[in-house]
Amino acid sequence: MSAFLAMVGLIALGAMLVCVLCEEEIKACFDRDPAARNLVEVLLTYSGLHVQVAYRLAHPLERLGVPVLPRFIMAAARWLTGIEIHPAAKIGRGLFIDHGSGVVIGETAVLGKNVTLFQGVTLGGTGKQKGKRHPNIGDNVVIGTGAKVLGNISIGDHSIIGANAVVIREVPPHSTVVGVPGRIAKIKDEKVEDVNLDHTHLPDPIAQRLARLQHEVRAIEQQLRDHGKSQSSNPS
Repeated sequence: MSAFLAMVGLIALGAMLVCVLCEEEIKACFDRDPAARNLVEVLLTYSGLHVQVAYRLAHPLERLGVPVLPRFIMAAARWLTGIEIHPAAKIGRGLFIDHGSGVVIGETAVLGKNVTLFQGVTLGGTGKQKGKRHPNIGDNVVIGTGAKVLGNISIGDHSIIGANAVVIREVPPHSTVVGVPGRIAKIKDEKVEDVNLDHTHLPDPIAQRLARLQHEVRAIEQQLRDHGKSQSSNPS
């Protein structure tokens, strides 16, 4: 009986620790995941939350210069969750990692507040150079499933990176990026208040350009037909 009570107390203590370390991240789970039904379920089953608990412990140790231990903590978290975060990365509050399997956040990556990452996202570096080599992600950015953001570039606030996009250039705020390589399909001038998680209705810049081209071709064809009619009605 005493062992059971000790286990219950340990679980309760762990839950309290998670709630203290990741209060905003827990709130993000409920705000951005319609499948989140209750606190116990979120605490026990959300791998994106579990890895952030480990990160909140490892990151201060990394900043203090403690050797090995921060990397060991995050390696254990990767083994448990399938999510790899370097302890030196700088992550703002309110990060939500949906499902999370295969997410990679590199050493010099910087994430703002209320960022949303879907499974398979890579915030990676390019080349073998040392120093700043990973992206800066602004506030309220959504990065879709399988997207890769590579190099020392910045993604502006309130931007959306579509699923499987490969982004290697700067992205201004309020942009929608799709494709390989990533192309800016849309820029909103107005401020976006709500996080847009709908990836099924992102614009396709190639389809839009083809539609414009087709419209121009039809206009030219019509002009040629009109010109031919005028020539036949007014023979010289």
